[in-house]
Amino acid sequence: MIHLDGLLWLLALIGILVFTQRQLHRQIQTTFLLITRQPEATIALFSVLFLPGIALHEFSHWITARLMGVRTGHFSVVPRRMADGRLRLGYVETAETDIFRDALIGAAPLITGGIFIAYAGYIHFNGTEIQQNLPTIGWDRLGSALQSLYSQPDFWIWFYLTVAISSTMFPSSTDRRTWLPVSLVFVLLTGLVLLAGAGPWLAENLSPLINNIIWSSVFVLGISFAVQIALLIPFFISGKILMRLTGLRVL
Repeated sequence: MIHLDGLLWLLALIGILVFTQRQLHRQIQTTFLLITRQPEATIALFSVLFLPGIALHEFSHWITARLMGVRTGHFSVVPRRMADGRLRLGYVETAETDIFRDALIGAAPLITGGIFIAYAGYIHFNGTEIQQNLPTIGWDRLGSALQSLYSQPDFWIWFYLTVAISSTMFPSSTDRRTWLPVSLVFVLLTGLVLLAGAGPWLAENLSPLINNIIWSSVFVLGISFAVQIALLIPFFISGKILMRLTGLRVL
C-alpha cells in the first residue's frame, strides 16, 4: 500500500498559505495607503518591498519558457492595478504551447521559490537542527530556540528575502490554467499503472521517495507560513491603529 502520511499536511499548508499571502498583501497595502493616502505611492512602496520575490517569480517563468523552447515576449516586474481592482505584480509574455510545457512554466516560481526557502531554512535559519529537535522543544525552551535563530549571521536579510519570495511564489490563476487537465492525465496514467498490477512495486520503491519529498515540501511551506505570520500580525495591528487614529477605513 502506498503510504503518504505527509500529504494532508501539504494540502492544508498550501490552502493556508494562499490565504495568508492574500491577507499579508492586503494588510501591507492598507498600511501604506493609510500612511501615504496615495494609491500610486502605495503601489510603488509595495513593489519595492516585494521586488526580490516579484523578480524571481517572473524570471522563473521566463527562463523555464526559454529552456523549453517556448518563445517569450515582454517582461515586467512593475506591479499594475488591473481594471477589476486586482494588483498584477508582474508578467512575462509567452507563446502558446502544449499543456504540459505550459503547466511547468506556470509552476516554475513555486519550484524556484521553494528551493530558495529550503536553502534559507536549512542553511541560514538552522533548520536542520530545529527540525531534528522540534519534538523535544517545549514551551519553556521556545524562547531560547528563537533567540538562537535570531543570532544566525545576517538573519534579518534572509528573513526579508524569505518573506518577499515566499509571499510571491504561488502561481496566479493564469499560471494554473493548464494544471487541471495535466492533473487529470496524471491521475489517469496512475490508475492505468495500478490496474496493470504495479501497485506493490510503486509502494516499495517510489512511496518512500515521494513521502520524503512531501515532508520536505511541508517543512519549506512551514517556514513560509511562519515568516508570513511574523509579518502579517504587526501589519494587521498597525493598520487597525492607523484607521483609528486617522478615522479612515480601507475596504
